[in-house]
Amino acid sequence: MLTKKTSLSMALSSLTLALATAAHSAPPSRSDLLNEFWSPDRLHPLECRFGVLNNSPWGLPRCMQANNVMSHLQMLNDIAGANDGTRAAGLPGYDASVDYIKSTLESAGYNVTLAPFPFNAFYPQGPGTLESTAPDTTSYEWEVDFTYLSQTDAGDVTGPVAAVDLALGPDNASTSGCEAEDFTGFPAGSIALIQRGSCTFQIKAENAAAAGAIGVIIFNQGNTDDRKGLMNATLGDDYTGGIPVVFATYDNGAAWASAEGLQMHVVTDVVRKQTETVNVIAESRRGNPDNVVMVGAHLDSVYEGAGVNDNGSGSAALLELALQTRRAHPRNKIRFAWWGAEESGLVGSTHYVQNLPEDELKKIKVYLNFDMIASPNFAYMIYDGDGSDFGLEGPPGSKATEKLFEDYYKLRALPYEGTEISFRSDYAQFFTDGVAFGGLFTGAEVAKTEEQAEKYGGDAGVALDPCYHQACDDINNIAQDALEINIDAVAFVTSWLSLSTKVIDDEIEAAAKKDEGVAAMRAFSASSSASSYDITHWGKHWIK
Repeated sequence: MLTKKTSLSMALSSLTLALATAAHSAPPSRSDLLNEFWSPDRLHPLECRFGVLNNSPWGLPRCMQANNVMSHLQMLNDIAGANDGTRAAGLPGYDASVDYIKSTLESAGYNVTLAPFPFNAFYPQGPGTLESTAPDTTSYEWEVDFTYLSQTDAGDVTGPVAAVDLALGPDNASTSGCEAEDFTGFPAGSIALIQRGSCTFQIKAENAAAAGAIGVIIFNQGNTDDRKGLMNATLGDDYTGGIPVVFATYDNGAAWASAEGLQMHVVTDVVRKQTETVNVIAESRRGNPDNVVMVGAHLDSVYEGAGVNDNGSGSAALLELALQTRRAHPRNKIRFAWWGAEESGLVGSTHYVQNLPEDELKKIKVYLNFDMIASPNFAYMIYDGDGSDFGLEGPPGSKATEKLFEDYYKLRALPYEGTEISFRSDYAQFFTDGVAFGGLFTGAEVAKTEEQAEKYGGDAGVALDPCYHQACDDINNIAQDALEINIDAVAFVTSWLSLSTKVIDDEIEAAAKKDEGVAAMRAFSASSSASSYDITHWGKHWIK
């Protein structure tokens, strides 16, 4: 009969074999040995069965194998294929994804909580319409001249266009539509022409609606060359304007501003409805419940595709991590979260944090986020917790968390770099509530630089994920080499912190002394964060 002792013997034999093999060639480096041990060509099916290897940051990465994670990804891909090609929150494909995660966890002995929350499901049904009906008739091109703002209400309106407090020209400091006073004298029944700048799109559109606008055209600010075209923007899940809103290029907006007698026809062919979906939450059986290491990934896809990299990759990694740690003996509680409606604006994770009692929030020592960890044209990126790369430092403990990931890549002699804290993923509300955080990212729509191509291989000038938010984000959109490396990183850091959070505790203690106590440190929350950083995203969309 195979015992824990036998399982440990197998693991030691595997490491000995790796040492011996390396010794017959060149003198082995530590990274060579770890690479061979953590990513073996073949893993004995019983090695990780009894929780011996699984109980250590040095052994758990060996148990986290890309083939197993790919099996989960294939299931998510198949679920999308059986549900009109999507796993978007609020649709059957998401519900089936939840069922798969839940049933797999329960089969492994976990107690699973489905935590419901309300959100506004938003699905474009077709291209919009934007055309002038007076003084001339001109039709504008979809996705060239204009696009939807996510979370716009559906509508079909025609009316005169009224400009609102515009500030055209280079280097402008537009505040168009940010104050109710901007709409003094606004003719009710008109379409508001508003310029981007200063405040959120939601504030601008809701102010317009309150002034009697029947629709809104928001055009880019035009103060710099990179703020003239179209972009991926949102009004936010809690937009209450009730009128259609589109986003247009700066050049078009400036031209419309000077057109006398302009009337426009605006159609937004979308579905937006109040509904409900769930987060999936599970915890390790063992570990201190007052010192929680929380790991999360969003489970939903965009409406346009299966979301196998975004974010099946993070979700599947967490599922395999839960399976591989079910027999481990962590000293700290591990809490797993598969978030819903991330693509609608981080709705699930935001709701979770905002509705968690303060005493429960304080028990979360660190939150680890994994979103898109196997992009085809990848770079190995770690959230910039210490602010050394992009200037925004995370809550106390984030620097230590970043260093653990850095140490992992160094152990494997792999390149890595920081990625900006941009509030584009589910760490955002944890960050603003003062919880230490960290995590991994391999890239989305941004093109790989020449420098990155030299470091990681791949194609410079091509998006890190060429299928980002598209139908082609399917099972073929995964870099399996990046997946293997990053699931081991997930295992290494999670296992380390499940055994000891001392590196985070020390950093929090130092910050508390510096800031005169934990209360001052925890006051690093939404208000102080917003004052020190201009939050331009909440999720994948621009909000202002």
